[in-house]
Amino acid sequence: MGLASAPGDTKKIGIALHWSETENVKWKTAIPHRGWSTPVVMEGKVWLTTATEKGNDFFLICVDAETGRILLNKKLFHSDNPEPLGNDINCYASPSPTIEPGRVYIHFGSYGTACLDTADGGLVWERTDLSCRHYRGPGSSVILFKDLLILTMDGVDVQYVAALDKKTGETVWKTDRTADWNDLDSDGKPKSEGDLRKAYSTPLVIEASGEIQMLSSGAKAAYSYDPLTGRERWKIHHRAYSGASRPVFGNGLAYINTGFPSPELWAVRVDGRGNVTDTHVVWRNRQAVPQIPSPLLIGDTLFMVSDTGAVTCLNALTGGEIWREHLKARFAASQLYADGRIYCFSQDGRAIVLKADREYELLATNTLESGFMASPAVAGKVLFLRTKTHLYRIEDR
Repeated sequence: MGLASAPGDTKKIGIALHWSETENVKWKTAIPHRGWSTPVVMEGKVWLTTATEKGNDFFLICVDAETGRILLNKKLFHSDNPEPLGNDINCYASPSPTIEPGRVYIHFGSYGTACLDTADGGLVWERTDLSCRHYRGPGSSVILFKDLLILTMDGVDVQYVAALDKKTGETVWKTDRTADWNDLDSDGKPKSEGDLRKAYSTPLVIEASGEIQMLSSGAKAAYSYDPLTGRERWKIHHRAYSGASRPVFGNGLAYINTGFPSPELWAVRVDGRGNVTDTHVVWRNRQAVPQIPSPLLIGDTLFMVSDTGAVTCLNALTGGEIWREHLKARFAASQLYADGRIYCFSQDGRAIVLKADREYELLATNTLESGFMASPAVAGKVLFLRTKTHLYRIEDR
């Protein structure tokens, strides 16, 4: 999910409404290899990851935000035998990095995690021993909370969340998922290899009633953890797997996408303990729910765009549908909210801009040469858009 201004914020930040290959593009830089990770921007630099198409080598790239010049192209990890992806939706550089002053944190799932100095790209620490079989490639991004770097490792073999000391890379806590698996044999092992235990979601840290929680969606269940200790607070059980959408929070509710094959959006009260499936689910929506893009919460309205292009506005308090239209495109990137608008980025290279309102209104359709898999990044009034082949700096000129 991308937020360039807070829900309900009326302050205009000046993000461009229109662009093309020849309009409002300050620069366009080719990015080698393949990566769906969202860029991160700080102190005049844009950082993003990429990997060779077959997953043997993994890179960090730094681009000068003003000129588009590549300042650093550094190989961080190598794998002799990466597991084949088996589809075209994911790649080996899908997890997005995270950043803070002086440090950028890079994650390629089980292929490697690292911290680098943003001044010179020097390696601060790295880990290559955090294992799981991703099966179709890594997808969950890392997040920072206080002095912790938090990872999500939902593989076909093991499923856990873990926190590393951001200064040293040492493990602070590690918590196994506690879903009720229904695909086990008498020895407690999965009956067959596949996607039933996998997930790709990224956690969200929230504060509710003065307490900090971390919302995390996995296969067959979604959870709330104490992000400082990894202790499980509550969970809900469902039947889905391979969920990629990130939870969102507001109105005292966590909005959680269950995942494949028939995704549902659940609104869950966050004040529970233990298994709250039968007590704290306020509403469920089964119509046109995305499998990959994250929903967007703006006050008491919730917007979602499905993988196949259905865009829906819901009453966030009741789950009732306010309107639904079809954008006639496929989507993997999450939406961006800015200046009272919703930006939707399609796999064919279109950016469709809608009014963030209880009535549907199309404001603009912008097209770039290659499609979007990565979600957008924003710095001030500048959009940094990563397509399948290039990184663009877009601004109203």
